[in-house]
Amino acid sequence: MIRIRNFQVPFTDATCLEELAARRLKLPPQAVLAVVIVRKAVDARRYHGAPVQFVYVLDVAVAEPEKKVLQRLKRDKNVEVVKNEAAPAPALRQFTGRELRPVVVGFGPAGMFAALTLAKAGWQPLVLERGQDVDTRQADIERFWQGGALNVQSNVQFGEGGAGTFSDGKLTTRINDVHMQDVIEAFITAGAPEEIRYLHKPHIGTDLLRGIVKNIRQEIIRLGGQVRFGAQVTDIELTAAGAVEALIVNGEERLPAASVFLGIGHSARDTYKMLLGKGIRMEAKPFAMGVRIEHPQEFIDRAQYGEDAGHPRLPVADYALTYKDPVTGRGAYSFCMCPGGQVVAATSAEGHVCTNGMSNYKRDSGIANSALLVQVGPDDFGQEVLAGMALQDKLEALAFELGGRNYHAPVQTVGDFLGGTSGSTQFLTTPTYQPGVKAVDLHALLPDYMAQTLTGALPWFDRKIPGFADKGAVMTGIEARSSAPCRIRRDRVSFVAEATPGLYPMGEGAGYAGGIMSAAVDGMKAALAFLDKNVHTIKS
Repeated sequence: MIRIRNFQVPFTDATCLEELAARRLKLPPQAVLAVVIVRKAVDARRYHGAPVQFVYVLDVAVAEPEKKVLQRLKRDKNVEVVKNEAAPAPALRQFTGRELRPVVVGFGPAGMFAALTLAKAGWQPLVLERGQDVDTRQADIERFWQGGALNVQSNVQFGEGGAGTFSDGKLTTRINDVHMQDVIEAFITAGAPEEIRYLHKPHIGTDLLRGIVKNIRQEIIRLGGQVRFGAQVTDIELTAAGAVEALIVNGEERLPAASVFLGIGHSARDTYKMLLGKGIRMEAKPFAMGVRIEHPQEFIDRAQYGEDAGHPRLPVADYALTYKDPVTGRGAYSFCMCPGGQVVAATSAEGHVCTNGMSNYKRDSGIANSALLVQVGPDDFGQEVLAGMALQDKLEALAFELGGRNYHAPVQTVGDFLGGTSGSTQFLTTPTYQPGVKAVDLHALLPDYMAQTLTGALPWFDRKIPGFADKGAVMTGIEARSSAPCRIRRDRVSFVAEATPGLYPMGEGAGYAGGIMSAAVDGMKAALAFLDKNVHTIKS
């Protein structure tokens, strides 16, 4: 097939892609046999008043010899032969039954794809998830959001699918890995829309993700795996040489284990403490914290698309903003921007408040929200391994106090925050956080270095998107769990934890990923590293 890169089409042009590709390749329409969308992005920069463009990468099957077409377009750098970039297929492997079955701890993206990879190779993994299945979890979360009790083991952080299940379901990532397509295909097989194969910024949405993670779980079980919910690993036993020997589940059940894939997520604070106490090598790492800001989605659409905003052929708009304080050098940036979504209560600890963003597949709430995060590091909170976690814990407990000790979140308008006042409820949009909010002074919540950085960042962002720092825009605190506050050290090739044979730290909780895709790929690669070490090739 022939690949056309950087193929720009006005978003209003409804001509079929086969005809557009034929024109681009200087072929009659009947000479184009098929067109596959490899990538589709939106370019809203509107050069010289031009309309918003869809920018495609297309693979085109043609009736003419490909060499003839390429020769005619040899000076066109955006036309080439398709290169096969698929990941190599692993050798067939099987679980003999003489070994202890591998155990996967945590059923977020890393654990899910580690388990799926192991199950496909015939290794019948056992998955231990401290939270509940996605249906039970959904009911527990809805009950909490409506003012009910928090279930500390079944919430936005813990349960089937991990924290990503109750988010925007973004599949964008900064990594570039051949296994990314394997993850995409697994999602599609489990029920995700096929457009995630080619959209530049694909997302699934919370409503679809709930069914997808359930289908992946059922596939793991069909392949011989087992998934246990309400099964928290509370201790780990090591041999005299430091290797994994057994896991303790729920404080009482001893489970012999020689290979443990640790995908605990970034909120398993009790597990971090247990691992550190066992001598597992860990280190503090930088992360970021801040607030959530909300705007009308229509405003963001207008800012990005101009007069084309609201056209049914255009997706709801998003944004990405960065700022660096000219004096301190500290950075701030937008994170996990959720078009057409809502701010959600994401705590997993009693007496704590923290926030996250979520949206459904259609992104049709009418409200845009994003985290505005400030970089923090060991120089701010200390060099001890869990000092960053202690800071998270402290600020979330303070947010609970400021919100009224009833899981309401502290909020403040941008006008009050920048003007040194507090208490205004003249919100640009009604805060979407549930169970509720309380107007306070966020300077009482945020450390000075975070508040000062945001004070500089908001006017800067307003210059990039005029109106962004509208005095009525509401900010909700605190977003403290954007990534893990520590890292479990591991070998770069084998994925095995330093000095702990049999332990495979992976995903966000281990400090090696930053979203659904990167965590899923990390879990898959950890499983593949294990399989490469434990090959049992099926003889033909």
